[in-house]
Amino acid sequence: MVKTIIEIFNEKNRTFSIEYFPPKTDKGTSNLMKTVAEMKKLGPDFVSVTYGAGGSTGKATLDIINNLHKNHGLTCMHHLTLVNQTKDMLKSIIRNIKASGIRNILALRGDPPPEIGRSFRKIEGGMEFCYELIDLIKEVDRDYFSIAVAGFPEGHADNRDIEENVEYLKIKADHGAHFVITQLFFNNDDYFRYLDLAAKKGIRIRILPGILPITDYRKLLKFCETCGAYVCKNVHDIFEPISSDVERTFSTGIEYCARQCEDLLKRGAPGLHFYSLNRVEPVASIWKQVVAPED
Repeated sequence: MVKTIIEIFNEKNRTFSIEYFPPKTDKGTSNLMKTVAEMKKLGPDFVSVTYGAGGSTGKATLDIINNLHKNHGLTCMHHLTLVNQTKDMLKSIIRNIKASGIRNILALRGDPPPEIGRSFRKIEGGMEFCYELIDLIKEVDRDYFSIAVAGFPEGHADNRDIEENVEYLKIKADHGAHFVITQLFFNNDDYFRYLDLAAKKGIRIRILPGILPITDYRKLLKFCETCGAYVCKNVHDIFEPISSDVERTFSTGIEYCARQCEDLLKRGAPGLHFYSLNRVEPVASIWKQVVAPED
């Protein structure tokens, strides 16, 4: 039987993983498969595939995961959001994931589709909180899946109170979440402060840091504004003066991310989860600097 990520955790104190997203075109999908084939050489412990707002990429997500699982032999995690979907719809999706042999789900509340605005609204027959989605996954099959949830070391875009965010994480852990992947961040102190708060609340599950290499400063600012991530002063000081120099930004981004990852691992982080944006570089270069020496 295919391993769950929890079983991988039982074998490894540290894991290194990669996230992809479903492209919008056939050409994009073809390019993604080439990217996956190249990055498979790095030896990721698992990969994940995102799920568009309101389930907009639901079929594409499962199709891609099936490809990565069956044709590339990768341990895969299916992102799943509850926004804009009824409980019955979600139950059907979870059953389809199980029928495909996928044993790992990242359970998320998710963001609303852009056309209906930023504020979350529970729909009739739907759910409101991530812990409800965890309960539903366990209702479909209590023992089949390993379940991940999101963590927010800087606070969530809807609530910046860190301690309240840790309280919400505790609820998700108490309902059966097995591990956490954080939103991207650039100040490692925020991550370790989050870990300390989680430990004080009795949260014992693994919390993996989410890592986004910087390749374009202006795009980064827009992306972080959308997702609610904080761009620390150090990033502004380093990348704003070179923002018009594409090559220098790219090389500096690799250097910055490699240092961030080295510091995380040195201070005890249980691995790294890279947001690849469906590109081989710069993740591959950072991986070879930081992860490969551990092998």
